Amino acid sequence: MSEIENNDKILQTNITEEMRKSYLDYAMTVIVSRALPDVRDGLKPVHRRILYSANELGLTPDKPHKKSARIVGDVLGKYHPHGDTAVYDAMVRLAQSFSMRYPLVDGHGNFGSIDGDGAAAMRYTEARMSKMALELLKDFNKDTVDFKANFDETLKEPVVLPARFPNLLVNGSSGIAVGMSSSIPPHNLGEVINGIIAYIDDPDIDIPGLMRYIKGPDFPTGSIIVGKDNIRNAYMTGRGLVKVKSRVEIEEMKNNKSRIIVSEIPYQVNKARLIEKMADLVKDKRIEGISDLRDESDRTGMRIVIEIKRDYNPNVILNNLYKHTQLQDNFSIIMIALVNGEPKVLNLKDMIHYYVLHQREIIVRRTKYDLNKAEARAHIVEGLRIAIDNIDEIIKIIRASYDDAEIKLMERFNLSELQARAIIDMRLRRLQGLEREKLDTEYEELIQMINKFKEILANQYLVDQIIKEEITDIKNKYYDERRTEIIADEGEINVEDLIEEENVAITLTNFGYIKRLPEDTYKVQRRGGKGITALTTRDEDFVKNLFITSTHDYLLFLTNKGKMYRIKAYEVPEARRQAKGTAAINLINIDTDEKIRALIPIRDYNDNEYLVFATKKGIIKKTKLTEFDTSRKTGLIAIKIAEDDELISVNKTDGTMDIFITTKNGKGIRFSERDVRETGRNSMGVKAITTTNDDEIVSMGILSQEENDKFIMTITRNGYAKMTNPSEYRCQNRGGKGMKSHSINKKTGKIVDCLIVNKEDDIMILSSNGSIIRMHTSGVSIMGRDTQGVIAMRLNNGDKVASVAKIIPEEDVEIEE
Repeated sequence: MSEIENNDKILQTNITEEMRKSYLDYAMTVIVSRALPDVRDGLKPVHRRILYSANELGLTPDKPHKKSARIVGDVLGKYHPHGDTAVYDAMVRLAQSFSMRYPLVDGHGNFGSIDGDGAAAMRYTEARMSKMALELLKDFNKDTVDFKANFDETLKEPVVLPARFPNLLVNGSSGIAVGMSSSIPPHNLGEVINGIIAYIDDPDIDIPGLMRYIKGPDFPTGSIIVGKDNIRNAYMTGRGLVKVKSRVEIEEMKNNKSRIIVSEIPYQVNKARLIEKMADLVKDKRIEGISDLRDESDRTGMRIVIEIKRDYNPNVILNNLYKHTQLQDNFSIIMIALVNGEPKVLNLKDMIHYYVLHQREIIVRRTKYDLNKAEARAHIVEGLRIAIDNIDEIIKIIRASYDDAEIKLMERFNLSELQARAIIDMRLRRLQGLEREKLDTEYEELIQMINKFKEILANQYLVDQIIKEEITDIKNKYYDERRTEIIADEGEINVEDLIEEENVAITLTNFGYIKRLPEDTYKVQRRGGKGITALTTRDEDFVKNLFITSTHDYLLFLTNKGKMYRIKAYEVPEARRQAKGTAAINLINIDTDEKIRALIPIRDYNDNEYLVFATKKGIIKKTKLTEFDTSRKTGLIAIKIAEDDELISVNKTDGTMDIFITTKNGKGIRFSERDVRETGRNSMGVKAITTTNDDEIVSMGILSQEENDKFIMTITRNGYAKMTNPSEYRCQNRGGKGMKSHSINKKTGKIVDCLIVNKEDDIMILSSNGSIIRMHTSGVSIMGRDTQGVIAMRLNNGDKVASVAKIIPEEDVEIEE
């Protein structure tokens, strides 16, 4: 027990409890006020105070540098009552290009080196803010952040900076608190901003989806990260260890000698100590075969030269150097930051989530500030407009009763106190010279601004769009290429690399059963054949999709609700020809009431390619293919669908094609793809064709004006088919009624599908009972638009054509009679 004197009284307390309480208070103070960064602006209090003080001193990038001692003294005297060395060391790090991916301080003088040399004394160096630092402080004077009292409560300092770019991820942070430490690596600005935009567009995006944009840490010293799995684990859990090795090159020399050139070393590795360690290893004969070791680095770049003796293998020596020196090092990732004043371990998505929340608050508070300013000015302008309409009387009132002119103006013209004061404060000469037209123009502009600000405050979508626009502007201004290369570790196995790339047939039934078969399962048959049994389906089920693709291609599943899911073709289980396959619901996470309507194979996601969608009710939409590049298991919204509509067709295009739409009653319309404006994923589209009440779209095809060997092939429910020259269909305006494309009667049945083919193509026709016939299109007659065609597949009683698929043609195939 210990005794504590308090107000002339002796209080007894347990020393263990007192020490525990006191140490906990100390630990929390260190955690919150010194060692850990805030998740919103990525700054510790000392860094935030340095930038705020520099801004107050007017040390913007367009102004001259000032002595570092002046800045440090300002920080110490006003906001940070700690040692001057601590403040100066923090400022020095903000200026070091080998410590910060994007330096926030522009230093002038000796600010240290990668060899571990310390900076010159603060009385010798000068500094100012960098252009990037201004982006952290932008709009802080518009009531965007809270302020708190400084240590002696004589001044105010910001609790957090607006941080118009994600500084915590971009520049990283490191700090040792009590009982915990933080080590957040720097990243590439462009990648992080792309990831934030992806998150804003799709808040449900998962971490693998974010990693499509944010590849991994991007250190200011370059180097090479070895191992992608370690990065993924760190991003998923907030903790991890990544292996980083130097960038080296082995050069051949004369006399059968070679040398190792090191141009980049791992982040936070001291170059001088690294070379010293190498020299000690050679001196102690722990590594043999090195004849010379020297540092040829200069202001143009790093160059460490390691000369190898004759007949020594440089790769063996390099591996030994990796093993025994920091030529290869481990970087510990511990993503701990303050969230609402509490330390939390955050994964990659968490960090982006909290940053976006911060930016939303910044935009809302800034907009409210601008709205209040605009409304206040509009209020004054309203008073001035009244004044100019009654200028003579107002001047008379002011001259006659100077002391109580304000009250008389308010009573006479129903003005507010602010309006009356503004009129009285204005010089009479200026009041007489006011132009009504200028006031009216200003008032109209203010009203437009006020309406715009109110619209933003009422719509989070507009807030998010502003965030996207502003961070995109920052990316365009400051973006640079990635410095750190990321390679797979030798122990990492890519499952796809183990899968042989080959063409396979993918089938999907109406009830959602999918399977993969070798391409050569089906033999080519002549027109009119009976077909072979492709698969055994459950009662009333039938094959809906069949196409040939590569095992390494993506399969995009599009459902009746307009959602898209993605897997690799090799993930579809292989099955026998007669097997019904695996339920697709076991491969993709679709809802129970969702049905797969389209299946599209995709090799690469190119920026100049699009997906064009068509719905049963005649709606068409065009969206960039890159918007569908995601690994989300829960799917993406591909197109908005009306309650009484559904998706029926999707095609990949280059933006310059013609669209051909076919309806079940034999109508067809051709129009330019340029008539369909590009829209985002979460949009509905425009009208493609005007149909009658009993008609609906059955297919959409793509035509190129430069291709003259293409034909429009229509297939009916009762097995009739024909090919028609596209030239018989003139281009019309989108949304028209179209032209007759097939003569429909009871014998032919309604149109099932329409394909764009040439004479060398092979097609497969599938029936409701599961029979398949594979045939060359050359076996189908070329006829005019208004014809019924010829029999392409003979059907048993009760059987109907279910779907048709164009497949890759083969050269040496056996034709069955």
